Amino acid sequence: QVQLAESGGGLVQPGGSLRLSCAASGAIRSINVMGWYRQAPGKQRELVAIRTSAESTNYADSVKGRFTISRDNAKNTVYLQMNSLQPEDTAVYYCNAYITSMTYRRLEVWGQGTLVTVSS
Repeated sequence: QVQLAESGGGLVQPGGSLRLSCAASGAIRSINVMGWYRQAPGKQRELVAIRTSAESTNYADSVKGRFTISRDNAKNTVYLQMNSLQPEDTAVYYCNAYITSMTYRRLEVWGQGTLVTVSS
């Protein structure tokens, strides 16, 4: 079984920073894409940022220049550095990964979510 474990959410003031982490564990052969999505109250889940195994990245327009996604392939971990946070960034942030298991199954896996609250 493959799992994603997120950490790093919390309460931060506007203009502040947070760093989210997501570690994949289990019977993993390779990870093709890792990324972050978020869901604000009353809204649909939306893409925040993704990073492929080839190191290409894609960001939502709303976070470009403020958020940075990075990966540590040796640790099967993806990070999201969030700077200049604003109240509209308040949401539950979910880690997502496309993984090939040791038995060659292709899986899409979601983390349990971590709450980020931006408020004074």
